[in-house]
Amino acid sequence: MTDLGALVDRTLLVGFEEPDPPEWLRRAAPGLGGVVLYGQNLLVDTDGARLATLLHAESDVVLAVDEEGGDVTRLHYREGSPTPGNYVLGAADDPKLTAGVATRIGVGLREAGIGWNLAPDVDVNSAPENPVIGVRAFGADPDVVSRHTAAWIRALEDTGVAACAKHFPGHGDTRADSHHALPVVECDEAEWRRVHLPPFVAAIEAGVRSVMTAHVVVPALDEVPATMSRRLLTDVLRGELGYRGVVVTDALDMGAIRDGVGEAAGAVAALRAGADALCLGAIGGEGLYRRVRSAILAAVDDGSLPRARLEEAAGRVQELLTAVRSAAPPTAPEPDGWDDPGLAATRRAALVLGDRAAGTALLPGAPLVVELRATPNLAVGEAYWDLAAPLAELGRAPLGVHRLTGDDPRQLTDLLEAVEGVPLVVVGRDVPRHPWQHAAWRAVSERRPDAVLVEIGLPRPDVVTEGQRVFVGGAGRPNLRVAAELLAGYPR
Repeated sequence: MTDLGALVDRTLLVGFEEPDPPEWLRRAAPGLGGVVLYGQNLLVDTDGARLATLLHAESDVVLAVDEEGGDVTRLHYREGSPTPGNYVLGAADDPKLTAGVATRIGVGLREAGIGWNLAPDVDVNSAPENPVIGVRAFGADPDVVSRHTAAWIRALEDTGVAACAKHFPGHGDTRADSHHALPVVECDEAEWRRVHLPPFVAAIEAGVRSVMTAHVVVPALDEVPATMSRRLLTDVLRGELGYRGVVVTDALDMGAIRDGVGEAAGAVAALRAGADALCLGAIGGEGLYRRVRSAILAAVDDGSLPRARLEEAAGRVQELLTAVRSAAPPTAPEPDGWDDPGLAATRRAALVLGDRAAGTALLPGAPLVVELRATPNLAVGEAYWDLAAPLAELGRAPLGVHRLTGDDPRQLTDLLEAVEGVPLVVVGRDVPRHPWQHAAWRAVSERRPDAVLVEIGLPRPDVVTEGQRVFVGGAGRPNLRVAAELLAGYPR
């Protein structure tokens, strides 16, 4: 009979804070369900491969990351993602381009020694005010989201990397961020089945190896968070939809769980409800790992968590790990007619999202760039983005870059007085959701009608109506490159 502690470890995906794996993690790694790498572990783009080499020198532990492309990147946290995120792919609406992007992500992960990608986000972003999904989703249309969900997952898994459809039963109709609080989704069951369920059906039909739970409550479906809902994880996902892969929780140290039932109790409740793998965050990694592990052992000991349920969960995780470890090396992507499918998709999406024709320059010369920098959500973190470099590549190197955070409104007034006659570009992420950003852009556009806003968040032309605007649907490197092209009138 398998040791009880070994069964518990197999259900755990753990993280760590340090740049290098600490000793406790290296000792535990061989028995774990996986090790999750977060942005703070990756100081340069090559750190993913470096950490994989370190850990794989001692065991065949599977490494996992959130590599969605676009705004959410881990391997390219310090330099920006080389691929666009889902919103651009949905707007371009070419599944072949979507597959090309997912293939490149998968090949990059395999080259870095990473076998489990906690992506794609398959939420239907039906609430434009959503603070945590936005451009991470393929869009607000269930059919579009379902079509690109299937293309993305098939292409990624063809590279030998396990995909993960998230966040079941849907995080797209929320106005709270589950990293900080417990969102409540106020839709009836009929609307949920019509809008939010189809992408998960498409993911299952595409053969997705894992599905991630959402820390949200949908009162029409259950009164407890989905991560701890037997009705959702067992009755619906397993019974109704026939899903046989791994159910993995979103990180249990997120506020929705941490500040409610707590990480340890939440872990036990999630296993009892039907989850198989428990994702733990990086902060306080060892302490979190030991608290959760102890709580599960105690629950089995007192009978509140049947050993058979733990064995089932560990067995499903083991099946996924075996498949990842035995995957054949990925082959080079098939020629698809595009040198860079991500850049092609972003250019195509820009034509859909905006009204700026290629070849019409919005900048007569070198501009001043003003960045409106708000604190990003924790899924994105401090992932890098920059407009100055692609502008310089196109002969519009900025005269300077100024960052505003909203802390001192006088900074903007002083800046506008100092740059009369200089072309002005303002860059913001989700300007409508940040009152200070919207106010800053109104002030700029009133005083400088020639100024241009580059919105790298969710396009909301119905809300931000002032002045000249460019919408590129994300903060990845292709998004900023296309923004620079539109500003510079490229190609001519």
